[in-house]
Amino acid sequence: MSNEVYEVKQSRKGSLPVKLLYVTKARYDKDWHSTNHTHYFTEILYITRGAGTLVFVNEEIPVKENDLIIINPNVEHTEKSCPDFHLEYIALGIQGLAFSTPEDPGLQVNFFNYKQEEKVYLFYFQQLVAEVEKQEEGYEFIIHNILEILLRKMMRKKTFNLEKTSVEKISKDVAFIKNYIKQHFRENLNLDILAEAGHINKYYLAHQFKKAVGVSPIEYLIQTRIKESKLLLETTNYPISDIATFTGFSSQSFFAQSFKRAANMTPSQYRNAKNRKKKSQPAP
Repeated sequence: MSNEVYEVKQSRKGSLPVKLLYVTKARYDKDWHSTNHTHYFTEILYITRGAGTLVFVNEEIPVKENDLIIINPNVEHTEKSCPDFHLEYIALGIQGLAFSTPEDPGLQVNFFNYKQEEKVYLFYFQQLVAEVEKQEEGYEFIIHNILEILLRKMMRKKTFNLEKTSVEKISKDVAFIKNYIKQHFRENLNLDILAEAGHINKYYLAHQFKKAVGVSPIEYLIQTRIKESKLLLETTNYPISDIATFTGFSSQSFFAQSFKRAANMTPSQYRNAKNRKKKSQPAP
């Protein structure tokens, strides 16, 4: 019988100053939107299946299964899929760190392939997906530690320089989207359009907007439309169907449903209540 004991030295290294903003799985389909965008955090893509290209600056780089791509903040890019071998990947949005290599410190997009260690790296990405999908007790602690293990394993195999990144831009992104909604609420808006307008990843936008404002971008859009509709109901004699159209609702029924949920009464009831209040007030 043999018994080998390995002493574990206590590390003096602290945790990496990084925060996981989102984990998402993407697969090419008919609704795939290949539009250039930027975001103010680092994004890591792991290609799980298929092939395509990553487009950034004036380059279009082929990507394939088991490729890992690191995209630093403020790099305009998009992904394209091969039509006959649909692209699938897992994406992580991480805040706090940017990556560079000693060979080319100015390089803002880095490509690596982990075919030889597919089981190791794919395991960590899949575990992150599983944890955020189930969101069982303590999942936030687990995903932070999985992310740190993943990053340290990447650093072990590849020589990276890590730089702390500022989060100052986040509030500016949220302020821009709020202002954009106020200016364009009459138009047909959705999360993809808002993200494209702000050159922000839509998952990051949804997360940061709700964190800062307390509601999702789409709920804020509905609130803005309801506020405007109340003003029109109080000050005009426009038919309710016209007010629904003026304020950007796709139909009168959706307008009525949204209005009642927000005001606890229908648009007609709201108008009648305001008219009765005006009549009851003494003349000046």
